[in-house]
Amino acid sequence: MRTKLEAFEQICRRAHIVNEATNTSSNQHPFVSRNLHQSLPKKSKKLFDDGHFSESTFEALKFLDKVVQKIGGSREHGVKLMMKMFSSDTPAIRLNTLANQSDIDEQDGFKFIFAGIMSALRNPKGHEYEIEDDPDTCLDHLTIISALFRRLEKAGYEIETK
Repeated sequence: MRTKLEAFEQICRRAHIVNEATNTSSNQHPFVSRNLHQSLPKKSKKLFDDGHFSESTFEALKFLDKVVQKIGGSREHGVKLMMKMFSSDTPAIRLNTLANQSDIDEQDGFKFIFAGIMSALRNPKGHEYEIEDDPDTCLDHLTIISALFRRLEKAGYEIETK
């Protein structure tokens, strides 16, 4: 069991890591300087600010999963959801008109990006423990998630702020 001093020391160390990550030339929060999507859950930002970087990414990925479920009208989740929703054969979520091979390739490519982020980032964080990320890794992951939200918006889908 940790002593109060050890707990305080842990908090100070995490604060130092976050301060280093947020020390930009304009003193903007890294979510602002990275232009992260405004729909990322507030819980992700709070977890980031508290030094829980892996958990911040995990919450954003759970939210992405819920957004795709809602848009596509599905109860599936994770990789299976993404493969089904973005299938170029019968997509529930169309990112373009699928009028030519280039459109089909784009649809398939995003299907694999959406599914890949669930497999590569969400699943390990959801099934393993003691995964720790640093601030830059977390911000990189959140940047990818933001790009996926923006692609959904570009296709005409609304992302509700959480």
